[in-house]
Amino acid sequence: MNKHYRFLFVALIGSISCFSQSKKSAAPSAPLYFPSLHAWEKKSPDSFGFSNAAIQKAIETAQQSESPNPRSMEENHYKTFGKEPFGDGIGPFEDRGDQTGIIVYKGYKIAEWGTPLKCDMTHSVAKSFLSTVVGLAVEQQLIASVNDLVAPYIPPIELFITNPVTQPAEQFKQPTLIQPFNSAHNKTITWESMLRQTSDWEGTLWGKPDWADRPDADSKKWLNRTRNTQGTVYEYNDVRVNALALAITSVFRKPLPVILKQYIMDPIGASNTWRWTGYRNSWIVLDGQPVQSVSGGGHWGGGMFIHAEDMARFGLLHLRNGKWNNQQLITENWLKQSSTPGPANDEYGYMNFFLNTHRKFLPAAPESAIVHVGNGNNIIYVDKENDLVVVLRWISQKGMNDTIGAILEAIKKYQ
Repeated sequence: MNKHYRFLFVALIGSISCFSQSKKSAAPSAPLYFPSLHAWEKKSPDSFGFSNAAIQKAIETAQQSESPNPRSMEENHYKTFGKEPFGDGIGPFEDRGDQTGIIVYKGYKIAEWGTPLKCDMTHSVAKSFLSTVVGLAVEQQLIASVNDLVAPYIPPIELFITNPVTQPAEQFKQPTLIQPFNSAHNKTITWESMLRQTSDWEGTLWGKPDWADRPDADSKKWLNRTRNTQGTVYEYNDVRVNALALAITSVFRKPLPVILKQYIMDPIGASNTWRWTGYRNSWIVLDGQPVQSVSGGGHWGGGMFIHAEDMARFGLLHLRNGKWNNQQLITENWLKQSSTPGPANDEYGYMNFFLNTHRKFLPAAPESAIVHVGNGNNIIYVDKENDLVVVLRWISQKGMNDTIGAILEAIKKYQ
């Protein structure tokens, strides 16, 4: 074969090889799995090529790390937050279930234990549901931008009071309309700073002063300290979270559980058993109807009561970039904002997106992981690198890291 024909032959073989590789790479990938309304397909770990025994070891790690706190959430409250000023419980409490978990890999359940269908308080994981509802308001252009001031969106709010129509003399000149964003400082607050817990909102809401939540060790600062410029200082504070819940309720002109159910929970096939509550005194009049303003956690009782499987569905929605089957329920842009660290705290996005910046929160996990966190501890772990969602309930901080580490070790070792 002369050089000319040899060159053509080699070129032809190369073209065929490239075409073959192109055909292989163009092969369609398997469709993503999403659980249906009443069923979630289970697969054994070994069906994915890793050890059942290794996953069982992770489960045992979790079970051995159960929270030592009382199972009575009311008793636990009065041993912790109930010791704060004005710390009385004003919302419902529920005795919790066993240490519980669900592991979801590539959308399939590969393990569950404990009481995964018991509706327990999920504490501050409720904040992630709250920030999601704010995202819906932005998407629907009820809020033009998170950088807008909150105050112009919020009119005076009428409290729903069941007392006699005629007020007694001691209540003369007591307000029946509240204006939570009307002070000189509160008028400067944006939606963004409320979401990032950097607003330094001031005031009393539902009988709880802002300074009474995790109060400063120096009591002289409780009433007279200088306010921080909004957006500059991170402070975790449930009174301010509840102010955000009240504000967004006013924007939607509907109860937030109704919004969450319509736009998020029903489309992802969540059960009909979850409940999002407020307090016995957090009722307002909205378009002629009594509406309860919900809370962003269980700090004084109340909040989100939900089981682990519904939490796992919410986690899978985040794993799939806000898309469920072919429906975009949360915009990718909103999820990107929610998981972007703020200038005042590089480990916190929008409430309650805890970020694993520099792998501080969960050293065993990749830095890209996000975790929805509530007291107890309750977490929804979302790991796109490993196509993994893990719900852990009533587990110690060390137990969270050790359990996630054991799951990741099992996946990586046997993949």
